[in-house]
Amino acid sequence: MLIVGERINSSRKAIQPAVENKDSAQIQEIARQQVGAGANYIDVNAGTFLAQEPEHLEWLVRTVQEAIEVPLCIDSPNPEAAERAIKACQRTPMVNSISGESKRLDQMLPLIQKYNCQVIALCMDDSGIPEDATQRFQIATRLLQHLEKEGIEASRVFFDPLIYPISTGSHFGQVALDTIRLIKTSLPGAQTICGLSNISHGLPNRKILNQAFLVMSMAAGLNGVIFDPLDRRMMTLLLASEALLGKDEFCSGYIAAHRAGKLEE
Repeated sequence: MLIVGERINSSRKAIQPAVENKDSAQIQEIARQQVGAGANYIDVNAGTFLAQEPEHLEWLVRTVQEAIEVPLCIDSPNPEAAERAIKACQRTPMVNSISGESKRLDQMLPLIQKYNCQVIALCMDDSGIPEDATQRFQIATRLLQHLEKEGIEASRVFFDPLIYPISTGSHFGQVALDTIRLIKTSLPGAQTICGLSNISHGLPNRKILNQAFLVMSMAAGLNGVIFDPLDRRMMTLLLASEALLGKDEFCSGYIAAHRAGKLEE
C-alpha cells in the first residue's frame, strides 16, 4: 500500500502560520515524523495562500527535501505553482491532480508529460461528479485512454474514486467501493488511491468509520491512501489488512512493525 502523508497542508491550523513565517524546523519535523511512521510520499499543499501559492509551494518542496529522502506529492490544481514545485523536486514527484475536466486536463497534462510524473486522476469531468459508480468508471476509462495516447502509462495513473460523506447519502460509501473494484478489474495496470476522512464528515466518532472504510477499501483493491500516518490505529489496520489480503509476503511487514512496537492492539 502506497501511503501519502497528508499533514503538510496549509489548510491545517498548525501549518499555515509555519509556512507564512518560513518555520523550516517545524515543517521538517512533521515531514520526518510522517516518514518515520511509514509514509512513502509526503504531500505538500499551500493552496490557502492563493496569489502566494507558487512561492510558498516551492519553499515547502525545498524545505521538506532537506529533511527526508522520500518523494513528494505536489498537491495543487494551479499549473504555475505545480511547475515551480516540480522543478524544485530532487526526485520524480506525484502530482495531485488531473481529471476529465477539459480545462484542468489541458493545463496539467503538459506538466505530467514534461516531467514524467506519476499522477492522481479524479473520476469527474465537465459534467461534475457522478453519483453512480459505473459513470465514474466510464470517466476513468476515457481519461486513461486519453492519457495513454499522450504517452502516460497506466502504471503512473492513480485514480481517485472521490469520497462523498455518507451523512449526505447512505449510498456514497458503496459507490466509492464499487468504483475501486471496477477500475481494478477492468483497467489493467491502473492504480487507485483516495483520501479517506471525507467518508465520515458530519458524523460522530469519525475515526471508527474511517478505520472501517480503510479496511473495506483495501479489500476492494485500493492501492494507495492519503492520510495521517501518525494515526497508529489506522496504520495498524493497514498493516493487518495487507497481511490478510496476501500483500505482505510471509507477513514480514506486520512482524517488523510488531517488533518495532508500532502496532496498537
